[in-house]
Amino acid sequence: MADSRPFVHNQASAPEARPYSDVILNRYRIMDSSVEGGFGTVLTCWDTRLQRRVAIKRLPLTGANPTSTLQEALAEARTSSMLAHPNIITVFDFEVEGPYAYLVMEYVDGMTLGELLSRVEGGVLTGDEAACLVQSVASALGFAHENGVLHMDIKPTNIMIDRTGVVKLCDFGMATLASAAGYGGARGGTVGYMPPEQIEGGVVDERSDVFSLAVVTWQALLGFCPFAAPTAEQSLALIEKGPGKPSKLNPTLAGMAEEALLGAMAASPQARIPSVETLAKELVFALGDPAAGATSLCGLVSQAPENAAADPDDWEGERLPLAVSYPWIPSAFVRTASAAVTLYLAWSLIPALLASQDETIVLAATAACGALAALWPPLGSALALAGLCAAITIQATSAAPLLLAIVMGVVAILWWAGCATRSGLATLSLLLPACVSSPLAGVAVAGTALSPAAAFATGCASWFMGRFWPQALAAHFSLNGLVDAILIPLATVPAGLSLAGCAVAAALCAAITRYKPSVSFAVIGQVVGCVVLVGFQLTAARMENGGIWADPSWANTGIAVLCSVLVCIACILHGPREESLGSED
Repeated sequence: MADSRPFVHNQASAPEARPYSDVILNRYRIMDSSVEGGFGTVLTCWDTRLQRRVAIKRLPLTGANPTSTLQEALAEARTSSMLAHPNIITVFDFEVEGPYAYLVMEYVDGMTLGELLSRVEGGVLTGDEAACLVQSVASALGFAHENGVLHMDIKPTNIMIDRTGVVKLCDFGMATLASAAGYGGARGGTVGYMPPEQIEGGVVDERSDVFSLAVVTWQALLGFCPFAAPTAEQSLALIEKGPGKPSKLNPTLAGMAEEALLGAMAASPQARIPSVETLAKELVFALGDPAAGATSLCGLVSQAPENAAADPDDWEGERLPLAVSYPWIPSAFVRTASAAVTLYLAWSLIPALLASQDETIVLAATAACGALAALWPPLGSALALAGLCAAITIQATSAAPLLLAIVMGVVAILWWAGCATRSGLATLSLLLPACVSSPLAGVAVAGTALSPAAAFATGCASWFMGRFWPQALAAHFSLNGLVDAILIPLATVPAGLSLAGCAVAAALCAAITRYKPSVSFAVIGQVVGCVVLVGFQLTAARMENGGIWADPSWANTGIAVLCSVLVCIACILHGPREESLGSED
């Protein structure tokens, strides 16, 4: 019969659940979280690709050695992912991103043993329930030991019990990772549950897990951890002293159960019960019926209210951002857009570069340029800038255009090395103004894709491309006698204001967007950048017309506003992001 003992409603002991709307690892939407101890946060997440719940343990790696120790932990996590056993929580994935490691695991609809003990009446399990616990955990550990894997951090919070009464052990390999990150008393495990050899950094084996399982069983039966202490050294002293006889606190444990517990918790590994199978055989026989215990545990866990935030029905139908549902779309867009603008400019440039005017050759060369830009977007801007300088040089019959080509080449190399290689969208922001003959068209893209400094430089470069390219194209890139006619207007005060507006607007937009990587700040950045850009253009138009408010270049301004609107839509569709758009390229 199921145990009808009510839960003690101790709110302080229950984990705090908080709703989130963030997406981590560009795939998992956080549904709620609960902090467990000082090492890591357990997140209940919705896998947006496979449409299922998962549990993710987010582990801070601040201060971790990024080489040998962390690699050992990763290797152990890979091994644990191959442990397929009904009493072991399945590990799906393990990733390290920034200052965190993420262990993606099977979601268990239930609670930890620690939560159960803190909420059940009396804070202890019955003999049948403890027998079920020992049998299940020992079965999991025995399977792991057969496959050469130690747990090294058995404790109540690493044992899960689902709503059907099934006991599952989790966090294999995390003791090593905890040690790598500087947690767990620098020994990986948890003070109070570690055997002496683990505390002292000695040789550990299966008997170390035997010790920890016995301590957890003691706590489940008597309500306290016998070796809990503020420090590992104090815990070691308690172990050396011994826990005393459990039968003095609970007379029903006299006999075989007491002998098994004390034998498993011996300070010396040599004096300890040698295997979890032996410990389980003795304890289960002495404690009770595991099947009845499973039924009782099922009844206890079922009393806990279900977490509404974790209801998958609330997430399955949710409209997810494109970057989450289809993570390949942002990269495909960047590559396609970069190839398109490169193709357009290459079609104009190649006839001026090749002696042959054969359309087949021109078409093949143009397609090759587009393919290279699609392969790696920064190549698009490199090809366009190199082709522009080469075309002017080939057509030059005087020193002025040759000198202009050299200066442009030097500036282009500096821009490309400092900006183009940082984001695939830098190519689009530079070449788009030349394609649409509008010097303002690249500001919105530069502001959302680049850092403030790179956006400032790209704003200047894209403005120049938008003003210079149409005139150079109209002259078939033969600038002999036209250099002054092209450059002098670019040096006027109105042109300077227009140039400054592009640079400042792009930098401000980038600064706001980078301040917090969210959709809201990306949209705010676009709005601020657009307002600043339009303000500079209106000021330039007023100065150009002697202080009279004549019509500015509404076509260019309209294109700039349209680009900002399109970028805002793209940011909203893209959804939450860790990096700026296009940075992956």
